[in-house]
Amino acid sequence: MSHSVKEIVLAPVRRAALWLRDVPIGDPLDRRNAPVMQVLFLFSGLVVPALWAYHILMVGMPQGGKVSLSTSLVVAALQLFCVAMIRRGHFRRAIRLYLSVTLLCMLIEYLHAGFYTLGNLQIEPLMTLMISALVLGRGALWATYGMLQVISLSGFAMDAYRLPHLDSSFANLLSVVSSQFVAAVILDRTVHALRESLAESQQRGRELVHEMQARERAQSQLVHAQKLETTGRLASGIAHDFGNVLHVITAYVSGRNRILALPQPQMEDEVERAFEAIGTAAERGTQITRKLLAFSRHDIARPVVFDAVAAVQALQPMLRQLFPPSVRIRIDEPGAARPACFDRGEFDLMVLNLAANARDAMPDGGEFSIALPESGDGMTTLVIADTGHGMDAATRARIFDAFFTTKGAAGTGLGLAVIRDVIGATGGDIRVDSEPGRGSRFTVRLSPTLPAPAAAGG
Repeated sequence: MSHSVKEIVLAPVRRAALWLRDVPIGDPLDRRNAPVMQVLFLFSGLVVPALWAYHILMVGMPQGGKVSLSTSLVVAALQLFCVAMIRRGHFRRAIRLYLSVTLLCMLIEYLHAGFYTLGNLQIEPLMTLMISALVLGRGALWATYGMLQVISLSGFAMDAYRLPHLDSSFANLLSVVSSQFVAAVILDRTVHALRESLAESQQRGRELVHEMQARERAQSQLVHAQKLETTGRLASGIAHDFGNVLHVITAYVSGRNRILALPQPQMEDEVERAFEAIGTAAERGTQITRKLLAFSRHDIARPVVFDAVAAVQALQPMLRQLFPPSVRIRIDEPGAARPACFDRGEFDLMVLNLAANARDAMPDGGEFSIALPESGDGMTTLVIADTGHGMDAATRARIFDAFFTTKGAAGTGLGLAVIRDVIGATGGDIRVDSEPGRGSRFTVRLSPTLPAPAAAGG
């Protein structure tokens, strides 16, 4: 069968399956059972009347068959009505109604025809047992089983009233009761095991969701803690920068007497120049405050696509505040933009954390560099290096482990662990090259695009 012919054949089947599943039922187990019950009810509700019509037309009405015909048509009409109820979301109510009316019709047939005539027809009783067990549960199973015994005994009572000999009818009654009991026990244990497995699976699912949420909260708190730690490291540089801002303002304020003593035209020029310089200094202080507050804010991680080159440029003032004058900062920026998919605040945190570690590794001065070289695999690459004391193999193997630190009480051991987890969560990676006495080189690779949304399960 060619692909196009196969699609033509399967397309109506897929549409029918989607239609059967499209029911407003909240319970996940009932929603799974709904398509099967709809197919069963539609098949039986349409086929049984058709078989009766064919039999009557070809053979005629069987003797005493009017009661059986009436109950069969009632059950068939009920099944079609139950399909309509399921389509409206009343699944369990439809199943209960079907079982109640079906058992009542069976009781009427047994009282009319007797157990000897109908006892060998066990398809309908077994179907009621299975539906009640698999759809409604163990309580409904044993209620249905009890009702079937009442129906069988009622039919046997009619046989006792009508038939002279009951040996064969009684033997058949024992066989039917025993087989129904065995079926009920098997269904009971099967349903119990299935529902226990489902409950355990749902419980594990809920526990997994709670664990994932707890880990996300812990991750967010760790990132925020690292932001606060890095903010503290920046404090001395921020204070120095603010000192420069205040020094400019104070200098112009202290020179007010000199300015006021100048002739009128010259005084106006000096006042204008002083206000312009004070305004520029105040704006610089405002920018420092905004940057620091934005960096330390406890935000939810939201990966976006941004230009890594522009982001590194924006970080240069904070990097210069972080390092002492003995450290030379070199930033090699390519002419072209480098798109990166990452949380913007966490990108700043990552660079500043690596820079702070580099500063601690160069107590006597050195060089700190950032480069964004071209990569051949489409990823955006960021290389952050220093000329510090470097790391041996044992330290390199553990630097991304949580709570591992070489700084004693001054370190938390969380910075690089958080950086690795955050980078990995967006499809990137980080690696380190370092040797004792030769500095360290961190290579960060970030995806240039947002991840594709997960396909919805069907």
